[in-house]
Amino acid sequence: MELYEVMRTTFAARDFTDEPVSDEMLAKILDNARFAPSGGNRQGWQVIAIRNEETKSALEPLIEPTFQRYVAQVQVGEVPWNTIDATKLSADQIAAAPVPREMITKLCHAPVVLIVCVDLSVVASFDSELDRVGVISGGSIYPFAWNILLAARNEGLGGTLTTFVGGQEGSLKTLLDIPEHFAFAAMIPIGKPVKQLTKLRRKPVREIAVKEKFGGEPLSS
Repeated sequence: MELYEVMRTTFAARDFTDEPVSDEMLAKILDNARFAPSGGNRQGWQVIAIRNEETKSALEPLIEPTFQRYVAQVQVGEVPWNTIDATKLSADQIAAAPVPREMITKLCHAPVVLIVCVDLSVVASFDSELDRVGVISGGSIYPFAWNILLAARNEGLGGTLTTFVGGQEGSLKTLLDIPEHFAFAAMIPIGKPVKQLTKLRRKPVREIAVKEKFGGEPLSS
């Protein structure tokens, strides 16, 4: 598949057939994804491939509380879990929100579920002393995670980058024996999508890029 076609058609697949993903196919995907850039080329990523159904089931209750608050905030028009505007919802209101169990089950019981972690001891977190949530560490892990999805799409497979389970990172580390100095970065279910989407909707370039300074003249072709 041509590069730009892969980039324009790699969608968030959350519903998969029962067709298995072999170790050979998974190794091929990761063999190509590993050429993603990282700070100092330190490649601090580690992938856990989960096929065991008991382990997959154990992920579900770790995702539920984060997802429940997400749903509750969306229902009242809030941007969920953002660090600028605190939620106005009470704990009781959040607890009353429905949990999308069917979606959670689909994510956790894909043919293979990848847990992507990053070794914080090899990441240069230049914003770690700023008074806001850190984002720069992600520059050394998310290009790799996205390469996984691009490679999967190229092979006729699909997946989605989810982070809901990160709200329960301590329990996740216990479940999967993840060392303390590693951070959870992404959970990526991989499989054959029930439906392959080819037309994605995104904002035009003029709405996301400007010249010279924030609020400057829109960049357009």
